[in-house]
Amino acid sequence: MTTQSKTARPDMYRYHNGEKSPLPFAAAEYEARLSELRERMQAVGAQAAVFTSMHNIAYYSGFLYCAFGRPYGLVVTDSDCVTISAGIDAGQPWRRSFADNITYTDWQRDNFWRAVASVTGKNKVVGYEGDHLTLIQRDKMEDFLSPMSMVDVYETTMQQRMHKSEAEIALIRHGAQVADVGGYAIRDAIKAGVREIDVAMAGRDAMEQEIAKRFPDAEYRDTWVWFQSGLNTDGAHNPVTSRVLERGDILSLNTFPMISGYYTALERTLFVQEVDKASLAIWEANVAAHEYGMSLLKPGASCAKITHKINDFFEERDLLQYRTFGYGHSFGVLSHYYGREAGLELREDIDTVLEPGMVISMEPMLTIEDGKPGAGGYREHDILVITEDGNENITGYPYGPGFNVVG
Repeated sequence: MTTQSKTARPDMYRYHNGEKSPLPFAAAEYEARLSELRERMQAVGAQAAVFTSMHNIAYYSGFLYCAFGRPYGLVVTDSDCVTISAGIDAGQPWRRSFADNITYTDWQRDNFWRAVASVTGKNKVVGYEGDHLTLIQRDKMEDFLSPMSMVDVYETTMQQRMHKSEAEIALIRHGAQVADVGGYAIRDAIKAGVREIDVAMAGRDAMEQEIAKRFPDAEYRDTWVWFQSGLNTDGAHNPVTSRVLERGDILSLNTFPMISGYYTALERTLFVQEVDKASLAIWEANVAAHEYGMSLLKPGASCAKITHKINDFFEERDLLQYRTFGYGHSFGVLSHYYGREAGLELREDIDTVLEPGMVISMEPMLTIEDGKPGAGGYREHDILVITEDGNENITGYPYGPGFNVVG
């Protein structure tokens, strides 16, 4: 076996293997996103933008990377849009993106930044993501790109992603319908004596099959379920366990289909076979807050003002102390692994005003601690598209006691 010489090992290369694969959106969608991005770059003086986050790389190129300890990037200039990927992925990053692609090698450390520099050049004003770039990687960016200056484009790109195109809303609508499919599968699987994990798998499998049916050309990854029971319902993000369901248990159904990096969700409170009087009172109050909150989601309303109104609703019923987090958030390219449009959340400290084309959830949650009447976590969650004169609820699975005392 011959040993390859050092001079034959490149720092980077283009490995355009096979034909381009169908992407979640048409070329015109990515062209429009890049056109707006370049306008935003010009407004802040950036000659090149180096993206390192999964959400922005996916948003502007269609490529959703799997880091596994390696850096990935997207470089955008006035004329270029190039993803930077590791050799371990071969031609997949090129096939699954609207952009050009450069593969960097492992032959020497920091070939990633050499590849980035080959597109940006040196001594430029470089945009970066202040909410994602680590201190170590920022130092390397300065070392390899020798930027004239650096400007944070985190805020402006988030503002762009918060306003959804018609194509995005269509994909999100599919996602909401898939979440409903998972919800019904979970409802059918709930019985006293079964484990949380068994119920969760039923919902996940149903959603993955539905996604594959609706999007036969897609890649399939990251769809999941959090199905919680009893004490496990106290936190919204509590993982699944092997706890066995019992009669009278409070349940929390949470389905999360992922379609080409786009997250949607369905979340519902349920009970196994029966619900006691104290629990029913809390549940009905949370449902009432949910309905009230949805009525407030209109163009011109600020996130903070909506939050304060729902706070008042709970305070009048002596329940505000049981609220655990904000009342809703944006949807788009995000998941529990990456991404967040933090400027569009229903919290007291967010002053963003709702506009048509935004997509946001309403998800009030009350948590009563263990040992008290009505103990458990109560949460309902619908996805709403802000329209010219109000909102459209794109979640179909019913909420409330009339449908969700099951098993």
